[in-house]
Amino acid sequence: MLELTPLLVSALILGLLGGGHCLGMCGGLMGALTLAIPPEQRGRRLQLLLAYNLGRILSYSLAGLLLGLAGWAIAGSKAEVAMRTMAALLLIAMGLYLAGWWSGLTRIEALGRGLWRHIQPLTRRFMPVTSVPKAVVLGGLWGWLPCGLVYSTLLWASSQGNAVNTALLMLAFGLGTWPVLLATGLAAERITTLLRKRGVRMAGGLLVILFGIWTLPGPHQHWLMGH
Repeated sequence: MLELTPLLVSALILGLLGGGHCLGMCGGLMGALTLAIPPEQRGRRLQLLLAYNLGRILSYSLAGLLLGLAGWAIAGSKAEVAMRTMAALLLIAMGLYLAGWWSGLTRIEALGRGLWRHIQPLTRRFMPVTSVPKAVVLGGLWGWLPCGLVYSTLLWASSQGNAVNTALLMLAFGLGTWPVLLATGLAAERITTLLRKRGVRMAGGLLVILFGIWTLPGPHQHWLMGH
């Protein structure tokens, strides 16, 4: 578990730094979900919003577990090297996106639109939101919304070759996105403002790019480990 800690921290930071993208991608949906709360339930709004996000994060963990099984199945093979290389390149693309230098990462979102077309109609069955279980399920369905940031992190996490570890990394990533998407208090507003500052985005983007370079298979990893 101690060996996994740096990766868990990295996943948490990826989620936090990607909060600006999450706000643009899911902010409107978050508003729609809030409006789906009946007037008589408005006193429980915070509780239901927390439940939405809990469902969303659990869906990330489930996706991590499923894709992590694929990563475990190819562990030690040439396919693992290819998967790790792709994950590293996606991390670099994510860093470029977070820094505001290249937005090609958003094109990856098209890959999940076919699945989302089948999932989206199911969301209507849980509206209006009148209970916490409904909110959790609705949030779980929301977690499958096409998102290049989630896909990139998912592939990176699954390249670790362990299904449980992949699920934990996606859980940490989801927790990192939580403050910005919840955005219900002064602290969350301050975090949002901070994450939108160009200097913070560039610094975060550079960190993710360096992490992507570290993830690339090659002799440079042994050199970095030695230093």
